[in-house]
Amino acid sequence: QVELVESTGGLVQPGGSLRLSCVASTRASSIGTMAWFRQAPGQKREFVAAIRRSDGATNHARSVKGRFTIYRDSAKNTAYLQMNNLGPEDTAIYYCAAASDSWVVSAMGQKEGYDCWGQGTQVTVSS
Repeated sequence: QVELVESTGGLVQPGGSLRLSCVASTRASSIGTMAWFRQAPGQKREFVAAIRRSDGATNHARSVKGRFTIYRDSAKNTAYLQMNNLGPEDTAIYYCAAASDSWVVSAMGQKEGYDCWGQGTQVTVSS
C-alpha cells in the first residue's frame, strides 16, 4: 500500500505563492501517475494537475493553467505543485493522489483512476 504524505498548506494573501509537496512511500516504479485534486467547502473534489512519472507529461485544469505547475523529482518519489497568483477561489483542501497506471494526458483528470490518496492539506487564500 502506497502512503502519500503532503506538506502543510497554509494561509496566503491574494496574489501570493505557495508550493505543496507529496512524498510517496514506495518504489518509484510502482507509480505511474501522480496528481493533485482539491475540494472547497460544499463542492465536489476537482482535478487540479497531474504528471506521468515516466516522461513528465502533464495536464493542468483550465482554472489553474498558467498559474499552477506540477513537477516531479523521481529520485525522491515526490511530486510538487507550485501555485502562483493565488486567489480566494483557490481556497480548498488539496489532496495528492497516485495511480499505478501511466495515464494518457486526456485521462489524467479522472479521480476514479487513482488508487491512493493523501490526507489532504488546507490552503486558504485571504487578506
